[in-house]
Amino acid sequence: MADWALKRFWKTASVADIDGGFTVHLDGRPVRTPAKNPLVLPSRAMAAAAAAEWDAQEGEVRPVTMPVMRGANAAIDKVSVQKDEVAALIAAYAESDLLCHRADSPEALVARQAAAWDPLLDWARDALDAPLIPVAGVIPCDQPPESLRTLREQVSAMDAFTLTALHDLVGLSGSLVIGLAAMTDIQPVETLWDISRIDETWQEEQWGVDEEAAEVAEAKKRDFLQARRFLDLTRFS
Repeated sequence: MADWALKRFWKTASVADIDGGFTVHLDGRPVRTPAKNPLVLPSRAMAAAAAAEWDAQEGEVRPVTMPVMRGANAAIDKVSVQKDEVAALIAAYAESDLLCHRADSPEALVARQAAAWDPLLDWARDALDAPLIPVAGVIPCDQPPESLRTLREQVSAMDAFTLTALHDLVGLSGSLVIGLAAMTDIQPVETLWDISRIDETWQEEQWGVDEEAAEVAEAKKRDFLQARRFLDLTRFS
C-alpha cells in the first residue's frame, strides 16, 4: 500500500484562543496532533509561528519544514505523557557531562577546553548550586550526589514544552550544563554550540574537514538553534 501523505486542503491558517492557551485553525477547524490530542500551545507567539508553517506548505505537507509543529507535537504526545522519564533521561547527562571530560594532551587542546568549559562549570556551581568535577579522560567519575540531585530537581520542575527544548539542547551538545546555559543569555547560543564542538573543531584543524561530517554537524547546529527558538516561543506572549 502506498504511503498516505497529507496534501494542502485549506486556504488560511490562523491563531485562536482556547482554554489553557492557543491553537491553530485551518479554515476555522482546529489542528490536532498526530495522536489526535488538541493542539494547545503555551503562547500566542508559538501559535503564530506554527500557523506560519502551515501557511508555507504547498501541495504535499512536509513536516520536516515545520519544526515548531514537530516540537509542539512531541511536547504534547510524547513528553507530557512520560514527563518523569524524559526529565530523568536529560538530568542523567550530568553524570558524564561533556564539560567534565577533558583531554590530557596536547597542551593546546587542554588549554582550549579549559578556557571555554571552566567558566560554564563555574556558572553551574554558582548559579545552579551544582558544582561538577572535571577529569582527564572519558572514564566517568562520581559527581557530587548533591549536585546531581539539585540538577535533577531543576529539570523535573520544567513543563513539557520546556523539557522538549532542553532535550534537544542537551542531546545535541552532549552536556546538561550547556543545555541549561542555552536557556539563558549568559552566552550567545551560537557560541555555546561552538563550545560543544571544541574536540571536533580541533580534529578538523589537525586533519582537515570531512565534508559528510561537516554536513551532519551543520544540521545538528540548525536543530540546536531551533531548540532555543522553540524555547523562546514558549516564553513570548
